[in-house]
Amino acid sequence: MTQEKINRINALTRKAKAEGLSPEETAERDALRREYVAAVKASLVGHLDNTYLVDEKGNKRPLPRKDLKGETKP
Repeated sequence: MTQEKINRINALTRKAKAEGLSPEETAERDALRREYVAAVKASLVGHLDNTYLVDEKGNKRPLPRKDLKGETKP
């Protein structure tokens, strides 16, 4: 996500609070917000994929992945 898109989200949010948005602007803001959330989630997944647990013997192992129900995947 580029800084210009983040700035556009912020500008639309300020405008929504001050004077309201047209339906086109609301749709644009919602699409940009979805894109932002997807980028944040992808970044978080990337960080977690590179996170390892170290046990008391010094062995490193990656974090186990979980599905949406909280069950561990192999």
